[in-house]
Amino acid sequence: MYNRPLSSSNGHGTEQVRAYADGELICREGESSTEMFVLRSGSVRIFKARGPSARSSQPPEIELAVLHKGDFFGEMSLLEGLPRDASAQAVGGAEVLVMTPGALLVRLRRDPTFAFELLQRLSGRVRSLNARLIAAMAAHEELRPSNAEALLYPTDGSAEPAEKAAPVGSA
Repeated sequence: MYNRPLSSSNGHGTEQVRAYADGELICREGESSTEMFVLRSGSVRIFKARGPSARSSQPPEIELAVLHKGDFFGEMSLLEGLPRDASAQAVGGAEVLVMTPGALLVRLRRDPTFAFELLQRLSGRVRSLNARLIAAMAAHEELRPSNAEALLYPTDGSAEPAEKAAPVGSA
């Protein structure tokens, strides 16, 4: 889908392709990096480590998604400059297009349809997460905070994570 590499004379807008073997980590939760990735072939598993309070009967990780050709990941760290929120691991081998902030800007200038597709997919992710959050709150009414609606769209301008904005108690 996004197979043509771009480059600029200063190197800041250069895209590069990297290949990963089955099981190899592409990025790790908590690390500082500002690259995003577009999956050219193969699959990538996105997951988070469970917290220290997790029961020993639970798996050590929570799988968030399995992505395929044309999907992207790592955009949160690129756009916000914050540490990685999850880890990504190649499944059966994967080839990714690596984009730095400069490369993303070059791509957006040269290919506005890329920006529109990126925004469509981000919007779809938000819509899906909203639906899953509402379903989880309905299934666990006893854990629902009194200001649950504010979890979806904070109105005070802050974008605090839900666990900071509205504690729901300890497990």
